[in-house]
Amino acid sequence: MGRTATSESELRGELVRFSKWLSSLGFMPGTAGNLSVRLDEERLLVTPTGMSKLLLEPSDMVIVDLEGRLLSGTRKVTSEVGMHLAIYEVRSDISAVIHSHPPIATGFACAGKGLDEVLCQEGVMTLGAVPLAKYATTGTGEVAASLAPFLRGHEAILMANHGAVTYGNDLLEAFLRMETVEHLAHIELVAHQLGSPRPLSVNQIEQVRMAKAKYLQNVNVPKGLNHQPEAVAELAHYIDQPVE
Repeated sequence: MGRTATSESELRGELVRFSKWLSSLGFMPGTAGNLSVRLDEERLLVTPTGMSKLLLEPSDMVIVDLEGRLLSGTRKVTSEVGMHLAIYEVRSDISAVIHSHPPIATGFACAGKGLDEVLCQEGVMTLGAVPLAKYATTGTGEVAASLAPFLRGHEAILMANHGAVTYGNDLLEAFLRMETVEHLAHIELVAHQLGSPRPLSVNQIEQVRMAKAKYLQNVNVPKGLNHQPEAVAELAHYIDQPVE
């Protein structure tokens, strides 16, 4: 799982640190959003319900099993824990999940739009297409079902009229992906406000992919900057321009 060398105490500290960062960015206003990490193959460490992420302390975290049952902690389990459980079940390769409400990306989700226009090279270098999961009522099994079609092929998903979810090998990776989701949403919004968005062509996308492969041979980058092959393939579906 990639987490056996990290203690529970350190993971509690990481959850606090990334919760505060996300809150400071405006991605988790009020008591919104939640984070989780794997403790081992049978337990998760999760942020509690009903608390500001800016004010969390390590002792506030709760431990749940893979059915979402509370095993340890004085706080209550988030009603959205089912979303986290569904992701861990399908993606045995990941060890951290972040659900938040980045305002611009959530705006796209509320407008019924995924981030599927390839407007900048960074989109190709990082996440690829970010799909939109269909509407599901928060805290219900509908959420897991809505995410299911996209979990294996993507590392970030927008949730209709709700927010976004990202996941990765650790909290840093999941955080970088959430930050990138909002950045790409901002770029797409501004491009359309200016009135002349110019998507990359299929040929340009392939050139960027080749440049990325060369770059990765020379430097070590966070895994959060790597996307699934399915996300790359999906990009081409939205390209209307001919190959140049």
